[in-house]
Amino acid sequence: MSPENRLEIAVDIARHAGRQIAEAREEGGIEHRFKHGQELVTDTDVEVDTYIGDRLEASFPDEHRLSEELAPDREALEHTQDMWVVDPIDGTVNFAHGLRHVAVSIGWVSGGHLKLGVVHAPFLDETFTALAGRGAWRNGEPIHASRTRDLARCLVGTGFPYRRDSRPPLMRRLMAVLTHCQDVRRNGSAALDLCDVACGRLDAYYESVSPWDFAAGLLIAREAGARTGHLYPGPGGIPEELYGENLLVTSPALYDELGNLLRRADASELATF
Repeated sequence: MSPENRLEIAVDIARHAGRQIAEAREEGGIEHRFKHGQELVTDTDVEVDTYIGDRLEASFPDEHRLSEELAPDREALEHTQDMWVVDPIDGTVNFAHGLRHVAVSIGWVSGGHLKLGVVHAPFLDETFTALAGRGAWRNGEPIHASRTRDLARCLVGTGFPYRRDSRPPLMRRLMAVLTHCQDVRRNGSAALDLCDVACGRLDAYYESVSPWDFAAGLLIAREAGARTGHLYPGPGGIPEELYGENLLVTSPALYDELGNLLRRADASELATF
């Protein structure tokens, strides 16, 4: 099957999933619980993941799937087979609280490399897409990353882990960015943060997230001209494009300078900034 046909199917799945999400909010009474003690998940997450999984199985029966709710086995990352990486609702907390930054994220990986990405935001009426080597689009129109060169005018997106005891070390990074950049945005959806970098709404993004959170958005940002990578080398054994620790995605001219700033923050005391 051609990449274009794969993308067409993935977009159709994402948009139908988006309608399912919107209908669930309209109906109200969203049931939720907490997994791992702190991470909120709703019944709609599971229902949408089931729908996406069934559609992918019907269209691509021999291909693996990694998804947040129903197929979260990260050992799949060690293999290089064709694989779909899915977040049925990126921004679950936003969804449960009635906020608009919510997305369906579907990425396709082959040979350890991202080949296709779809991020659909049902409450924003935006669909971001990309094919490796072909470019990136928003609602069918080409998009391009920011060309900002001045760190002081850089608007940066980031997020924080659910575990509160993991947050204090990240405060050094946050203080460094607030001191040296224009400002920070925390929208609650890594997929949409990456798409905002892709279309120039944000100049940069950094965070540590799971593969399903960023796979599609990373490809979209890269194909739009952003520079993508990590603050530190990965552990090996996992394709670099699916390693989610210490992601850094920026307009090309900012990558080195912002990366150095964040690494210095990691190595210093809060008072330095």
